[in-house]
Amino acid sequence: MSTNDVTFRTMTPFDIEAGLRLTRAARWNQLRRDWEMFLEQSPKACFVAEKAGGVIGTSATIRYQEHFSWIGMVLVDPAERGQGIGKEIFRRAVEALAEESCVRLDATPAGEPLYVKFDFRKECHIRRMEAEAPRREAVSGARPIVEDDWRAISRLDFQAFGADRSFLLRWLWQGAPEYAWAVEGPAGIEAFVLGRHGFNFEQLGPIVAPSFELARSLVSSGLAAVSGRRVIVDAKDEPGWLEWLKQLGFHEQRPFIRMFRGEAAAPAKSEAQWGFLGPEFG
Repeated sequence: MSTNDVTFRTMTPFDIEAGLRLTRAARWNQLRRDWEMFLEQSPKACFVAEKAGGVIGTSATIRYQEHFSWIGMVLVDPAERGQGIGKEIFRRAVEALAEESCVRLDATPAGEPLYVKFDFRKECHIRRMEAEAPRREAVSGARPIVEDDWRAISRLDFQAFGADRSFLLRWLWQGAPEYAWAVEGPAGIEAFVLGRHGFNFEQLGPIVAPSFELARSLVSSGLAAVSGRRVIVDAKDEPGWLEWLKQLGFHEQRPFIRMFRGEAAAPAKSEAQWGFLGPEFG
């Protein structure tokens, strides 16, 4: 279909450069490998809007088995906004996931009204916290993640996130092993943090831990590996946690609203999620 001379089609690897151009225009943090992951996982359910032979909008999806699916990377060229292009390309993503019982996303306050029109409802709030990498030392008891840890880490993450995303966790580890730390208890690994590189910031997350104390240990160890760059944590909206991050020098950059459409996702140990992977992936 077309709208104001705009056509919509499935995204291909040849569109990644255009996707990166749009992320830079929006001052978003993604790198080429982020787009590559979307296309690897959802080759038929990522979309572009095209005008006069150039890509002016995107949306992407990813499925987490039968548990729920995710929509991210809804972008429109700043010069082309206000024409309904964002709404139409978002509709493409929703239609691609029409058979899914639950679809989720992280909205900015500006994007929330659009998603409400598609029957998305509020789930929780997330606070993106930003800082010049505070000087920290790796905490005694936290150690780098190794290959043999993945069975335990995947189990912990499934319990906290509510779906198996071990393919994404390993991808994070491969891209930024210096931010991958775990804490062991009497029964084995009980907490972990991962992270990734970005265009504007380094990012720590997900952060999964059964207690505030272990979450702090993980962040301290992750920060010890950040050198000379700004860093972000997409933190859960919990006053004591946010206050501790502020004491380290973090400030709130922007809020996100986690939303869902359809059935609510199956219960997970959300209290164990202190930091999230990011709005594009959950």
